[in-house]
Amino acid sequence: MSDRYSSLIRTPVGQLLAKNLGLPNPVPLERYREGDPLVDGTVVLGGNGRLSGALTDALDDLGIASVKAASEGERYKGLVFDATGIESSAGLVELQRFFTPQMRSLEQCARIVVLGTPPEMTNTNEERVAQRALEGFTRSLGKEVGRGSTVHLVYVAPAADAATASTLGFLLSPKSAYVSGQVIRIGAHGETTVAEPVTDWTTPLAGKVAIVTGASRGIGEQIARVLHRDGATVLGIDVPRAASELQSVMNELDGDHLTLDITTKDAPQRIAKHVEDKHGGVDIVVHNAGITRDKKLANMKEDGWASTIAVNLTAPERITAELLKQALVNANGRIIGVASIAGIAGNLGQTNYAASKAGVIGFVDSLADELENGITVNAVAPGFIETKMTAAVPLMTREVGRRLNALSQGGLPVDVAETIAWYANPASTAVNGNVVRVCGQMMLGA
Repeated sequence: MSDRYSSLIRTPVGQLLAKNLGLPNPVPLERYREGDPLVDGTVVLGGNGRLSGALTDALDDLGIASVKAASEGERYKGLVFDATGIESSAGLVELQRFFTPQMRSLEQCARIVVLGTPPEMTNTNEERVAQRALEGFTRSLGKEVGRGSTVHLVYVAPAADAATASTLGFLLSPKSAYVSGQVIRIGAHGETTVAEPVTDWTTPLAGKVAIVTGASRGIGEQIARVLHRDGATVLGIDVPRAASELQSVMNELDGDHLTLDITTKDAPQRIAKHVEDKHGGVDIVVHNAGITRDKKLANMKEDGWASTIAVNLTAPERITAELLKQALVNANGRIIGVASIAGIAGNLGQTNYAASKAGVIGFVDSLADELENGITVNAVAPGFIETKMTAAVPLMTREVGRRLNALSQGGLPVDVAETIAWYANPASTAVNGNVVRVCGQMMLGA
């Protein structure tokens, strides 16, 4: 879908208007292309916490160049600060001392990551206060860094110090182009915090089987493509009326397909039987299928409410329960839901949709501490993503949706897919119970 404002603002006249009138000035985002290095540049490391050694090892494993001191006149692609050593509010000045001199040395579309200790896992009240303060710092910095750059806070549980590689690889790379201002927890749920080794970071999903519902087009198709790119065999599922499109996509990806309505009574059993008969089990389950039936509540019919809840929420619950019941989710497996920013901040005329997507977040919360054998559950919450559905939104509403975030533009389906691929990575075992917004850091509800 064309973004005419972004095209205009990139012209000399548009740049002049943006500067003089204070208009949004979206920068073309760098996105990962197959064969590219994870980070095309150097990252500066700072801080003096418990993660310093583990950070260096993780970046070396990923092939990301790093230095511990910036050189005058050099430009850098990222800044990573280990704030786990900050034990009081007075110690927060270390953030200013590190970042202020570095901010003007960043290249366009740079990445900033701050690492801390989950406040609930600190040793003193003073340390808990200081670690919680990191959230305000990173979210505010995300709204001022500009030029297509992003900022994140990663809370790392003490038992998960060696499990940061997959998350750093995602957040420091162009794969996270439309993800900013997020707080991510590593090792906060479950007993398993040891990451599975990855021998080849370009195809970390080699030998894995992934289910993607709603895989025939849009975001679901992109999820299938990215998981295939990363080495997975994809089983795409969609409704019978999308059979032709689904089969075409899966044939292109050397994948498998199954056509059914996921809301029917026997759908979970049919999916489970297909998985067992054809694949012997599944490693990644992506609940992407979703519908909207938008009406203000005063005008909503019961079928519009019921169908939205059934597709978006009840079906993922039932399918997951059946696969777990039959022990078809392999050890170190991944269950991934697609929520929405509407489920966090609400949206006019979407009480049914927002309820279903908030329910997906509840689904993650309910399972995060219950799963065993290294199986994890997480969700993405997309904001304004450029799809056929958003193309049908009225022009002015569409423009507001695009601009009301720190990156001043809409995201792409691939941005959702890349976030899901990070969750799916076998090295992301300690990434459990998270809901990450893929929204460019929306000004409200983010």
